[in-house]
Amino acid sequence: MRQSVVEAAAELIGSLPADEVPAPLRRFARFERRKRAKLAGQHIAAALEKDSGFRERVAEPLRETQADLVEVVEGGRVPPAADPVRVAVLAYLLRPAGWTVLVESARAELERSATASEEEAAERRVAALKEELAAARAARSAELDKLRAELRETKAEVAGLRHKLHDARTRFRAAEERADAAAERAERELAAARESTAASEKELRRLRARTAHAEANAEAARRAAREGRNVDDVRLRMLLDTLVDAAQGIRRELALPSTIGRPADAAGGLEPDRLAHRALPGRALSDSDPQLLDRLLTLPQVHLVVDGYNVTKTGYGELPLADQRNRLVSGLGGLAAQTRAEVTCVFDGAELDTPVAVAAPRGVRVRFSAPGQTADELIGELVRAEPSGRPVVVVSSDREVADGARRADARPCPSTLLLRRLGRS
Repeated sequence: MRQSVVEAAAELIGSLPADEVPAPLRRFARFERRKRAKLAGQHIAAALEKDSGFRERVAEPLRETQADLVEVVEGGRVPPAADPVRVAVLAYLLRPAGWTVLVESARAELERSATASEEEAAERRVAALKEELAAARAARSAELDKLRAELRETKAEVAGLRHKLHDARTRFRAAEERADAAAERAERELAAARESTAASEKELRRLRARTAHAEANAEAARRAAREGRNVDDVRLRMLLDTLVDAAQGIRRELALPSTIGRPADAAGGLEPDRLAHRALPGRALSDSDPQLLDRLLTLPQVHLVVDGYNVTKTGYGELPLADQRNRLVSGLGGLAAQTRAEVTCVFDGAELDTPVAVAAPRGVRVRFSAPGQTADELIGELVRAEPSGRPVVVVSSDREVADGARRADARPCPSTLLLRRLGRS
């Protein structure tokens, strides 16, 4: 009823002039009718309740369209077939004597209609549920019959499976007994085979050990013979080259003539002043003399042995070991090309996890100490391997290495002098 009254008032507001619309509703007059009924419903209901003139203006269209029903409602009567909502709307807007009774009667009629509708709907639901229950019972009975038939078939199948299982167990026990007997025989045969194999392996190990020992002795004998012959040949050749180079160096140092005398030497005249004889380099200079290494490198057939990590850690120890090795070996390659000296660079192999490949330049020999051997020991072996009389220079700032070089009749040289010489190159 309230919605119908509000919709009728919202329809009227859109058609009235602006000055005839109640002030609280003027701002809604421009809205579309449905929006007015929705957004201004509360304000329209308040205006209808308070403003009787506005309420009469809303009832005027209804007087024209429902004249018969309006006349009956104004007379305080309710037609039996009339719509309760329409009766209540007209009673609210026209406000005849006893209009509240009319509204209450309309509400009661609506409640009775709603109750009757609910009862009919409930009866229909009960009937539908009864039909569903009957169908479910029928389906349940059919399902039970089906399950009973399946149960009988399953019982028969289980009985057959039990019989088969009994036969299978009997066969399994017989097979298990045969397998146990076969396993016992196999274990006895395996034990005998293991004993035979162990005896054969023991004899084979003994024969292999004897063979390996014999091969090692033969290889050692061949190596000793080969190394002895090679060492003697190398030492003899090195000694001969050293003597030849030393003789040529002494001839240059003393400025000796190629022959004892020539006819022109007997002629008179004054000879020009000769250069003073230079002392043999190296022995008269101290270890800290900057010219020491330059003098030593002028010796004929000189062998320069370098303590690798002692030099690199003195000059550029902040670099990784691989970069240290590459930098030093590269510098020694240039030094060997300039001086024609034999250069051997020794590194400690104990600091390496695995052997490394080093690209040594021409004229430079690179060696790593073997497992269990230090670089100092390898340097000592290199010095002692040289023939007596050949000049050997050991570059190291390690006091033990320098003392060992002196005891082996080699000339020690500090690492700083080599670093200075390489920097100058």
